[in-house]
Amino acid sequence: MRKHSIFKLTAKALACALSLSLAGLAQAAEPIVIKFSHVVADHTPKGQGAALFKKLAEERLPGKVRVEVYPNSSLFGDGKEMEALLLGDVQLIAPSLAKFEQYTKQIQVFDLPFLFNDMAAVDRFQQSPAGQALLKSMQAKNITGLAYWHNGLKQLSANKALHEPKDARGLKFRVQASAVLEEQFKAVRANPRKMSFAEVYQGLQTGVVNGAENPYSNIYSQKMHEVQKFITESNHGVLDYMLITNTQFWNGLPADVRGELDKIVVEVTAEVNKQADALNEGDKQRILAAKTSEIIALTPEQRGQWRDAMQPVWSKFEGEIGADLIEAADAANQ
Repeated sequence: MRKHSIFKLTAKALACALSLSLAGLAQAAEPIVIKFSHVVADHTPKGQGAALFKKLAEERLPGKVRVEVYPNSSLFGDGKEMEALLLGDVQLIAPSLAKFEQYTKQIQVFDLPFLFNDMAAVDRFQQSPAGQALLKSMQAKNITGLAYWHNGLKQLSANKALHEPKDARGLKFRVQASAVLEEQFKAVRANPRKMSFAEVYQGLQTGVVNGAENPYSNIYSQKMHEVQKFITESNHGVLDYMLITNTQFWNGLPADVRGELDKIVVEVTAEVNKQADALNEGDKQRILAAKTSEIIALTPEQRGQWRDAMQPVWSKFEGEIGADLIEAADAANQ
């Protein structure tokens, strides 16, 4: 009887050990989950980039990687996503370049108004040694930049026609959490108001803010043109993103997985940046067709007035950003 009891206990222990072993093997075989959180609509360049990253990663690393995409602030809003990345609650985000000033002041270069003449100049600077160095400038803070993703040049929207800088006086403009962007609007005697992206439509609708700055793709996808009577085609600044990951997470991936994901990032970036211009132009035409907003084309003289009014912001932040970096960015216009 005693031997039988011992046998039963031994058999039970073996079964338990085998079960734990099999569970461990099953767990080891589970794919690496990469949560990609963003705050814009699927239709936008960032939204399309996230979807393409998921598609290629799961196709080329079947069973090894699963990508979960959370658009439209459905997981974290733009005020929380950076904290979530650092805590490991998400693995990929692509914040606006305006979101990094607390991690490195140098990236504020992208917020300087009227710095870049066009997106080709932005591209040249981002691919230059100075631009590429910025991707790695936050690794000591556990943030690794993987790529720059284009969204496009920003336009001013308001419920008042903005032809000259004096037209902006006293208006309340929504801004991202960026000291440079606050000073940009103060330079034309407007009142900047920090507000998360998810709240902008309601803020414009209720009059909490009177205006905003966005590329056409953001204006259209968030229906801002339905609550803004005028859009001034100012092309005064760039709203691009940096695709970033948690440094410890990325470096901890198996070498073969990380190598393939690096290749996918390069491929997705090329596609996102190629499509961004076309998407913004298409959304501009959709806004025109909706006839809810009037798009104002500035004369060269008027655009010069806006540039002259805002350019003092460059010298105000030269000490933080670095004169050499501003010069390198300005040189990309040549």
